[in-house]
Amino acid sequence: MEIKIPKGTQDILPVDIQKWYYIEEVIRKTLNRYGYHEIRTPMFEHTELFVRGIGESTDIVNKEMFTFPDRKGRSLTLRPEGTASVMRAYLENRMQRSSKVMKLFYFGPMFRCEKPQAGRFRQFNQFGIELIGSPSPLADVEIIAAALEIYKTLGLKKLQVLINSVGCKKCREDYIIKLKSFLTSKKDELCADCKNRVEKNPMRVLDCKNIKCQRIIKEAPKINDNLCNECNEHFEKVKGYLNDLKIRYKIDETLVRGLDYYTKTAFEIISGELGAQNAIAGGGRYDDLIEELGGKATPGVGFAAGIERTIISMDKQNVKWPGVDSLEVFAIVMDEKNSSLAFQLLQKIRKAGFSADMDFVGKSIKSQMRAANKYNAKYTVILGEEELSRKCVILRNMGTKEQKEVNMEYLIDELS
Repeated sequence: MEIKIPKGTQDILPVDIQKWYYIEEVIRKTLNRYGYHEIRTPMFEHTELFVRGIGESTDIVNKEMFTFPDRKGRSLTLRPEGTASVMRAYLENRMQRSSKVMKLFYFGPMFRCEKPQAGRFRQFNQFGIELIGSPSPLADVEIIAAALEIYKTLGLKKLQVLINSVGCKKCREDYIIKLKSFLTSKKDELCADCKNRVEKNPMRVLDCKNIKCQRIIKEAPKINDNLCNECNEHFEKVKGYLNDLKIRYKIDETLVRGLDYYTKTAFEIISGELGAQNAIAGGGRYDDLIEELGGKATPGVGFAAGIERTIISMDKQNVKWPGVDSLEVFAIVMDEKNSSLAFQLLQKIRKAGFSADMDFVGKSIKSQMRAANKYNAKYTVILGEEELSRKCVILRNMGTKEQKEVNMEYLIDELS
């Protein structure tokens, strides 16, 4: 019986990998200009990190994590998101000692056991950025501006920025009382999950995608009407700085994101090409997260974005991808007995810094030429009997079709 790929995963084949290289290159170059540095964390962590960081009552922790015991019975979890891992690394490695403000970015696979759909996999890839140590609303706006700059450079258009404030512990206390009272009066109309959320964490109801719940959510009390002075002032400044940069946005009063660690600013960047699950990036401020994980109270803000969703959006908008890297030289052997000599020459060409290849299965000359075209080779080096007797080869420009005889001793100089 043939073994198939696990549900919700994908193979990224050579024909598509260039897209990933291109996106990663744009992200790195853009974020380096913004002063961010790459960090890499393990793909699995102690389960407690995500329970404490993301929130015990979230769908991610309750339903979607891949959790397993190690040989000593300790609970480990494949990371479902990147921020908690970055904060753990920040604390464990005492990164605050090197700089009061730390600017980090990451790439990597994340894992959630959810129903696969367009752009949504059980193993999916994200990039994200974290700005740790600044309480300023300017930091919130930089995060949004950096995300938009990446998408603009990639060629994406028709993106919409949604923003909201989810308040802080102080102002959420009164709001949750009001929200819980309202939801309790509508409890019979809520989905089964939301009925449980009303008691455990009523703000999670606002994140429900069930159509019946969405209708009720529209009538629910709004967090914006219950912000404390500090949160209200912060949100007003965020909007003002976005206006200064002429970044268009829409306030979505039901936007709370799916993780409990958010405070004050929350935002999403959406693309119309993705249907109901249309967010390609989302994030916000998490001023309580580091303290929740055992560190000193430290403000932070960041976002995460799905690479698969970015690729889908680019393809649906017919964004032009850069061409696949072409091979510089393809060696063609007229007689198989000269294959060893061709390989020696190939290695010499490679050591000189050129990408080069040849046929390894004894194909005909015609088939070797087809292979050279398939690899978009700029040049072919043809090893013919007559030319080899003079210690020469034929160098053919595959673009202009011009060719000339070159002494093997001077082939590298000719290619250079």
